[in-house]
Amino acid sequence: TWQPLTRLLAEATPSTLRLDDEEAMELLGDATDALRSVGVRVHWPRELVKSLEARAVIGAATAPGATVDTLLGRDALLDFSWHVALGGEKLTEAELDQLAEARRPLVKLRDQWVVADPKLVARLKRQRSRELAPLDALQTVLTGEVEWDGERIAVEAAGAFGELVARLRAPEGRAPVRAPEGLTATLRGYQQRGLAWLADMTRLTLGGVLADDMGLGKTVTLLALHLHRQEQPDTAGPTLVVCPASLLGNWQREAARFAPAVPVRRYHGGERTLDHLAGDELVLVTYGVLRRDRERLATVKWSLVAADEAQHVKNPYAATARELRALPARARVALTGTPVENNLSELWALLDWTTPGLLGPLSAFRDRFAKAIERGALGTDGDAQTTDQARQAAERLTRLTRPFLLRRRKSDPGIAPELPAKTETDHPVALTREQAALYEAQVREAMARIEKADGIARRGLVLKLLTALKQICNHPAHYLREAGPLPGRSGKLELLDELLDTVAAEGQGALVFTQYTQMGKLLERHFADRGVRARYLHGATAVPRREEMVAAFQQGEFPVFLLSLKAAGTGLNLTRATHVIHYDRWWNPAVEDQATDRAYRIGQDCPVQVHRLTTQGTVEDRVARLLGAKRALADQVIASGEAALTELSDADLAEFVALSHGDDA
Repeated sequence: TWQPLTRLLAEATPSTLRLDDEEAMELLGDATDALRSVGVRVHWPRELVKSLEARAVIGAATAPGATVDTLLGRDALLDFSWHVALGGEKLTEAELDQLAEARRPLVKLRDQWVVADPKLVARLKRQRSRELAPLDALQTVLTGEVEWDGERIAVEAAGAFGELVARLRAPEGRAPVRAPEGLTATLRGYQQRGLAWLADMTRLTLGGVLADDMGLGKTVTLLALHLHRQEQPDTAGPTLVVCPASLLGNWQREAARFAPAVPVRRYHGGERTLDHLAGDELVLVTYGVLRRDRERLATVKWSLVAADEAQHVKNPYAATARELRALPARARVALTGTPVENNLSELWALLDWTTPGLLGPLSAFRDRFAKAIERGALGTDGDAQTTDQARQAAERLTRLTRPFLLRRRKSDPGIAPELPAKTETDHPVALTREQAALYEAQVREAMARIEKADGIARRGLVLKLLTALKQICNHPAHYLREAGPLPGRSGKLELLDELLDTVAAEGQGALVFTQYTQMGKLLERHFADRGVRARYLHGATAVPRREEMVAAFQQGEFPVFLLSLKAAGTGLNLTRATHVIHYDRWWNPAVEDQATDRAYRIGQDCPVQVHRLTTQGTVEDRVARLLGAKRALADQVIASGEAALTELSDADLAEFVALSHGDDA
């Protein structure tokens, strides 16, 4: 029994019960449990008992004179401590000690009763403060919260570290940087802001990803950064640009045009050398040569290493990515129009190269962010909880990565107002009778095998099925590995012929993209049979030949440029084209957009029409709908596409790939 309650019940007519401090604390502690056991509920008025607010605070552990620039040094440490407030006012050390030593959850502070969360009291007793490495501190503060004992606690930055965080959170709010001497280009406003951001991030040795849309001038911005870094002794030195082989010529031309005084070396071919390297030299190397010559390249003290079309190192375990990571540099910059093509591990790979340690180990990153986001982004089950978890994880990841990833789109206000209109059209195409028969037979046979398999074997069968169905949608000859005949067997091919006839009649140019080399060869032969002047650029096309073909198209020597999506979807300037035709759909809208940007970029002065060919009622049609939904998430994350479909149940997969003959397919 509880003595005050016994005293109250002894009265004939119970009224009020006055408690001293000790009795009040007993009531909220052991007495509350006793009262609950006999069915008495205890409620405390809000105005009587105040709650404490706990926040984590991170600030400089060094002397008060620490500056923003010294906070990120190799030996720097930052204080992580608990900030506990009552009514918005921070508690003193003595009050924190009183709180930590309290035996009951009700404490009297500043003449007020305070409810102390037992978990909070336990934390204060265990650890009042600790030290963090700079990048761990950045990760914690930028996400805005820390997980402690299964609970998320808000985090804030203080002092000089708070100034640094505020500066990082405004990527385009940096102080303007004067156009460097030797730059012959006039930078646009967004390029000037990009230069200021890159200059600041690289001086802090944090690095960053410049993820502007293709055609917005990442090359000239990087050249301006190289010149800017030569103006300060602590950042001057040679720059190494790693790029696909197809872009070597473009970098050489752009450097000669916009930074003519900079010595440029093409480290490529059988007689490549690094002898007599100038202090301000720009060295161009392909990813392939980097794999072979990384040890030689590592002998140079690079001021800056830039990875162009950096999605080429999206797989952190591939040889190219490993060699790039092993290359020492004072600062690192990644240039890409598609920071995420297929899954979030690619974003981790980029940022872990430019800013090692920011996102933590890959396994922890996937557990904390990627799994929830990718489950929610696929959006096939409609689970509200999954969707909400994905949204929250995406918001945390966006807060963390935004300071290190500068993303501008052509459609953003004021970025490229002189660009003409772009019209995008989805063309639904019916399967021919032959295509429909092949499609249904493939689904029936493959699903029978899939239902009997599991694990890796099942996933492999699903991917094989999806590939086969997409090939059937393209053309029966593609699936059957036939050379022909081609006319009359594919709805897509008939529509493509109609579109190209219109392009030819108008005297315009067209780009035709396919993801399959074999389909490209079939189309090349088909164009020749119809008398259509066309060239085919694919992965096996030699670099000099690529440059010749691009120049010939731009000069109007042929009207139709047939392109492999992966080999020619980046780096090329093909502004003569006013039509872009996607013959088959990629699993990621960002990849298609990047291919479209071969024509829709700075320098284009005619409206561009984008045509996407999709077969009705097929898996291609359903994937197109998923892609449409994923575009809404593209600014943050993109789901894992084709691989995610391998995780569907047998019933869901069968429904997804089934050929629908109705209007609602």
